[in-house]
Amino acid sequence: MAQPGSVPVREIAAKGTHAAVLELLQLEPGIRRVLDIPCGHGAFALRLQQAGYDVVAADVVPGGPLAVRFLAANMNERLPFHDGELDAVVCIDGIEHIERPYDFAAECARIVRQGGVVIVSTPNISSLRSRWRWFWTGFHHGRKTPLDELDVNPLHHINMIEFHKMRYMLHRVGLRITAIATNRIKPVAWLYAPLLPFVWLMTKFVFRHEIRSEQHHAIAQEVLRQMCTRAVLFGEALIVKAVRPVARA
Repeated sequence: MAQPGSVPVREIAAKGTHAAVLELLQLEPGIRRVLDIPCGHGAFALRLQQAGYDVVAADVVPGGPLAVRFLAANMNERLPFHDGELDAVVCIDGIEHIERPYDFAAECARIVRQGGVVIVSTPNISSLRSRWRWFWTGFHHGRKTPLDELDVNPLHHINMIEFHKMRYMLHRVGLRITAIATNRIKPVAWLYAPLLPFVWLMTKFVFRHEIRSEQHHAIAQEVLRQMCTRAVLFGEALIVKAVRPVARA
């Protein structure tokens, strides 16, 4: 989005992702200062600004919109913010490009305040359609062919992330997933719906025979329920919102 009379800024994300992320953010009360990382050309940062948020746009190289405060920041390194400085961090289609996604998740948990939120989107390789492609080719949607090691660049999807891995990354640093969404469900995705009963039964069977502790079993059952949502099973992009809980007095 752009100011009236200006040249529109191109959204570098799957269709509908920006709108879905903004909708999730607007459901949270008391959110004012938001970090958009990686900001790319700044389309989502401008959208946030127009929605009334105090926005900081960040990326590894300068390129954010002039109307929004920009900071150079590397998602593989410590982010240039104090503990609990921000109300929200938004990462649209960026985490799959970095070498240290676990460290980035920890940094997000550090820089958002208690009660603040982290929203992450990434290509949905947990969808039935993507799993079917992987079964036949060994490659998921979002990375359909081998990476070119002779042309290493930041655009490569070097860390494709399944839903259960995303949950683990966020929960282990103290964040808690409160919403799962997607940008859109393409009609072709519904063709894979007949696979669902077999996927569910096989997953239940494996969990029952491989998990020993009650605590782990409870976690696995919750993960299975989340993985059986429409957004995860059929969505093009995986979008999760996680909250940093408020510590009890």
